[in-house]
Amino acid sequence: MLILTLRTLVVYLALILAMRLMGKRQLGELQPSELVSTILLSNLASISIEQPELPLAASLTPVFLIAVLEVLSSGLALHHPKLAQLLSGRPVPVIRNGVIDQNALRALRLTAADLLEALRGKDVFDPADVAYALVETDGTLNLVKQPGKETLLREDVGLSQPREAPTRLPFVLDGRLCPDALAWFGKTPEWVTARLQKEKVPLPQVLLLLGDDTDEVTLVRRLPPEEGR
Repeated sequence: MLILTLRTLVVYLALILAMRLMGKRQLGELQPSELVSTILLSNLASISIEQPELPLAASLTPVFLIAVLEVLSSGLALHHPKLAQLLSGRPVPVIRNGVIDQNALRALRLTAADLLEALRGKDVFDPADVAYALVETDGTLNLVKQPGKETLLREDVGLSQPREAPTRLPFVLDGRLCPDALAWFGKTPEWVTARLQKEKVPLPQVLLLLGDDTDEVTLVRRLPPEEGR
């Protein structure tokens, strides 16, 4: 029991040292190579603890070898952009001037629902409010809002608080109705059908339909793969 405790303590300290060598990026969003290194380190640590017959020095050698390889690849990527792109990929624009790049979504295997979820994480509920948005190499979404859509507190400019406009929600996502959003604003599937008939767009051809308690909607048609850009 004492030997197992000591091995666990040594492996624990060795992993902390290895992670420190690999840098602070390991503690935040992970690049693909960093994620692979982290998974390998966790597996090697479990082997070192669970197999006491394995010499401790032999089990710790791969841990530091992975840490050194990660530091080396990071240093090479810093000076060679093509290698960095090979290891981590490159950011992909998904919205330009309020227009969703559907080809980019397909390439990233993202649905309209995935995109809206990421936008809500940035306090944006309508893609039309976004001037430019891209998915970073670590999977996060960063964006720039349209002029006039930036967040500004009214007390900052000495204005009184007006009646707030309702938040827009998706009535249709990827050709499917969203009953909860419709019910929230007192809308019905029949209302959506009539609205789409007015726009001459069948439901399966709708990528996104946003609306609120008014009759104003934002409609994004589903485009063929070659026309998404």
